Amino acid sequence: MIFVTGGAGFIGSNFILDWLAPADGGAPEPVLNIDRLTYAGNPDNLTSVAQRPDYHFERLDICARETVLALMRRHRPRAIVHFAAESHVDRSILGPAEFVRTNIEGTFSLLEAARAYWGELTGAERAAFRFLHVSTDEVYGSLGPDDPAFSETTPYQPNSPYSASKAASDHLVRAYHHTYGLPTLTTNCSNNYGPFQFPEKLIPLMIANALAGRPLPVYGDGMNVRDWLYVGDHCSAIRRVLAAGRLGETYNIGGNNEMPNIEVVRSVCRLLDAARPDPAGPRERLITYVTDRPGHDRRYAIDARKIAGELGWTPAQTFATGLERTVRWYLDHQAWVDRVASGAYKDWIATNYGDR
Repeated sequence: MIFVTGGAGFIGSNFILDWLAPADGGAPEPVLNIDRLTYAGNPDNLTSVAQRPDYHFERLDICARETVLALMRRHRPRAIVHFAAESHVDRSILGPAEFVRTNIEGTFSLLEAARAYWGELTGAERAAFRFLHVSTDEVYGSLGPDDPAFSETTPYQPNSPYSASKAASDHLVRAYHHTYGLPTLTTNCSNNYGPFQFPEKLIPLMIANALAGRPLPVYGDGMNVRDWLYVGDHCSAIRRVLAAGRLGETYNIGGNNEMPNIEVVRSVCRLLDAARPDPAGPRERLITYVTDRPGHDRRYAIDARKIAGELGWTPAQTFATGLERTVRWYLDHQAWVDRVASGAYKDWIATNYGDR
């Protein structure tokens, strides 16, 4: 068995669905999902596996160290894959305290529970145990137009409360390996997109607004560049790192798809126009430039040569193929979108974009 924290969120739920998918070589390994079910945690993401005997769910705060430790002792996982995090920059600007609590204190509590559990293991169980911490490229700061992409040795320069909280959690994971010998692995990924993404993030927000004929808010001049990583590719990379990564190491995971935000939005519009034409005209007419986010990092780019060279992983999706899959998924799952777009979500959108 493995434990997954934050498994009802966007990336975590995709990882669990991928993990439990039928594969050659026998039955999938069971998974226990620990999730507090905050605003972005959605059990609907896992409806297809919820009744399976190899899927288990515990609604639990990772800060509840003793309860988490008791679960480890009961189920004896061979690995913990730690996704649980507050992850939206805009929310961290408006309310940083929850990011400190979940991303720093939560990771610390989980590390302490894992250290106690690992310390009780012996023999093959102890040798096989892994703690894999999933993090972000935002810890590295911002790049200029001609700067080399982020590598695993790029100095940390976080520029938002979100990225600072993730940087702190990265440092804790590193310290627990070097101080206590805990068998850790860390991954730092670029911007994910794909099915089940909460519609405050750029691509699902643009899809939802475009289909409804609402303005498509683009920060600043729209030229902030991100390296776009399809979530299915991210999941396959994490599985590869868990299986063969060197202990104590960090692996950058990127999609090799640098693109400015405005081009992402235009691409979404073109795909929607082709799949579901709007009688009022092309959806690019809805693009609205709004006041930029405070401290908005200009460019991210990932150098993923280490994971390619050491572990043989490269992304399967181009941005074009991944975005087409993503748009099609949202068009085919409107009921999921409607359930997610609750009153609380609408209040958040009004708060973040209302005065811009």
